[in-house]
Amino acid sequence: MRRFSPFLLTFALAIIAAPGVRANVPRPAPTDTLATRYVFLITLDGLRWQELFSGADPALLHDERFVEDPDALAERFGADDPKARREALLPFFWSVVAREGQLYGNRRLGSVVEVTNGHRFSYPGYNEILTGFADDARIDSNDKVPNPNVTVLEYVNRQPDFAGRVAAFGSWDVFPYIVNERRSGVPVNAGFRPATGDDLTERERFLNELQREVPSPWRTVRFDAFTHHYAFEYLKKRHPRLLYIAYGETDDFAHDGKYDAYLEAAHRTDAFIAGLWGWAQAHEPYRGRTTLIVTTDHGRGDGEAWTSHGSDVAGAEHIWLAVLGPDAPPRGEVAGEGPYFQHQVAATVAALLGLAYTNARPVGPPLAPALGRVPAAGMH
Repeated sequence: MRRFSPFLLTFALAIIAAPGVRANVPRPAPTDTLATRYVFLITLDGLRWQELFSGADPALLHDERFVEDPDALAERFGADDPKARREALLPFFWSVVAREGQLYGNRRLGSVVEVTNGHRFSYPGYNEILTGFADDARIDSNDKVPNPNVTVLEYVNRQPDFAGRVAAFGSWDVFPYIVNERRSGVPVNAGFRPATGDDLTERERFLNELQREVPSPWRTVRFDAFTHHYAFEYLKKRHPRLLYIAYGETDDFAHDGKYDAYLEAAHRTDAFIAGLWGWAQAHEPYRGRTTLIVTTDHGRGDGEAWTSHGSDVAGAEHIWLAVLGPDAPPRGEVAGEGPYFQHQVAATVAALLGLAYTNARPVGPPLAPALGRVPAAGMH
């Protein structure tokens, strides 16, 4: 694996730092129709529900096999109280989403969210998120194979009011194939692609230059800072109705067995999401009309198996889901409810945009509470 300079990465991140957050956002008065007009769909690759709901794992935090400086890491993210640990790790989730939105998947409280695909790794998970169904027979590897299934991104982009208003950004270079960019017409900036076009902003030109000069430790995945800021510039310039951002560092650092870097990546991504939300609530036409959906493509094992996932890893099917927006009542950390499933995300995205999503195969139903509806019978 190629090594990289922590100083160089810190310098690059500082140069392109995200703006601040505005947490308290006024909600529009209830109406007969949904207030949402814009959706940000965001995924954090392989972030475990354990860290989301309990913060840093105390056993891993002090394990020198996975952490270079346990004392320094514990000072940042360690505490006796799981609530204090999670607030230190993911301040936006626990100061904003938990107060103003909805969080599902804390299995310790009986809240269950799971994948339905049997593979429990990335391409099958992203296919399930974006299409609304598992396809274990055809999507059974992470190979760069164009997705034969239509995603909700493609579906929305086909609608007259949304054509050209959908875009995807990802750190992993397989996303152009997952979205099937050529067929779908949805622009995808992923892997090590630069921003293109005749109207690049000064910031996009700088990101293009910086991306060439900052080496990644991974052959197929760039640093999330580039993915985030390319997406952010596109958001400000193009005003998409549906924006998908797929951050990847959490999974790659986990596979490398670097628990410290995994936590730092999660903390950094939390700040990225906070910056997006803060900008949306400070600018028209997004203010008070944007819904944020955040989830992950798969879970991971427990204990020493935290680095792994897949069909043979217990717990890799356990995921989580967060929703924040004008149509989602502030339920906070949901307890004793579920099961909900990964295949419900696609229809939820479409429903928030006022569309009844269908596909060649049956898709999971929208997540009712995200639309301000009472959970279906049996969801307890």
